[in-house]
Amino acid sequence: MFQNDEKEKRAEEKEKRAAELIIANKELAFQNEEKEKRAAELIIANKELAFQNEEKEKRAAELGIANKELAFQNEEKEKRAAELIIANKELAFQNKEKEKRAAELIIANKELAFQNEEKEKRAEELSIANKELLAFTYISSHDLQEPLRKIQTFVSIILAKENESLSESGKYNFQRIQLAAGRMQLLIDDLLAFSRISTTELKFEKTELNVIIDDVKAELKDTIQEKHATIESCEFCTANIIPFQFRQLMYNLISNALKFSNPEIPSHIIIKSSIEKGNTLNNEKLSPDKNYCHIIVKDNGIGFEPHFSERIFGVFQKLHTKEAYAGTGIGLAIVKKIVENHNGIITATSELKKGATFDIYIPAS
Repeated sequence: MFQNDEKEKRAEEKEKRAAELIIANKELAFQNEEKEKRAAELIIANKELAFQNEEKEKRAAELGIANKELAFQNEEKEKRAAELIIANKELAFQNKEKEKRAAELIIANKELAFQNEEKEKRAEELSIANKELLAFTYISSHDLQEPLRKIQTFVSIILAKENESLSESGKYNFQRIQLAAGRMQLLIDDLLAFSRISTTELKFEKTELNVIIDDVKAELKDTIQEKHATIESCEFCTANIIPFQFRQLMYNLISNALKFSNPEIPSHIIIKSSIEKGNTLNNEKLSPDKNYCHIIVKDNGIGFEPHFSERIFGVFQKLHTKEAYAGTGIGLAIVKKIVENHNGIITATSELKKGATFDIYIPAS
């Protein structure tokens, strides 16, 4: 009985142990399942963590690039800001310059207006002077020449009819009156010629210069033969000139060369012309881009001292006494005026006893 109870107790204990073991196994199985779940979740979490780390690294890399880009942009902004400061300074400077130019332009406009007023005044004065010159021309050609002709006529009559009754002193005095009247007549003629050059209408024509030279040579034929002179003319161009004025110009230059020839040697005059560019001619008054008809008149006469090269073109300017060389001192003034009427320039170069050279520059078109 006692043994059976022991057995039953033991059996019950075994059953309990078995039931507890089953429960423990189930618990262990459950825990293993939980561990496997935790392990699976941990794997997923690790993967997620790894993914997040990769994303963080990417974001960090992108942030590094963004920071570099931002730093670059900041540098560019600083450069632009510096450039803007410089540009603003330059703009301010340009504005100041514009204001200066504007002020200068205002002054220039006032100066121009003043000059225009002065030109109008000068034009009015010139108009009055031209009227006075016309009046002078009329007086010279009529009122002055008439009494002069009477003086010459009466002196000639006295010398012709009363010559035998006159003393040698009287004859000499009347001859002096004749010479003085002749010089006065020549002076009036030259003054008239000079005034007409200023007042006559200017009509330009395309003209062969050699035709004008031939006409002047024919007109001076007797003087050329008397001086045993040779006139060498070559290389002539066609020029846009006032023919009758240019004929007078060449006549004055050639007759001047003949008058002041060297008595010890035959007179030799060279005349030539050519079309030349202004920048090839040694004269700062000429436009470098224009073409000019360059006319040269050169002689081997007595010449003159270099410091007279400007003075000889003045009215009544004579380098010699009237006893040595006849004339009024107006011939070269007429020449200069004619050249100016052609918008040209004339220069003279010479040395004593080495002849003279006249260079004339007339615009070719």
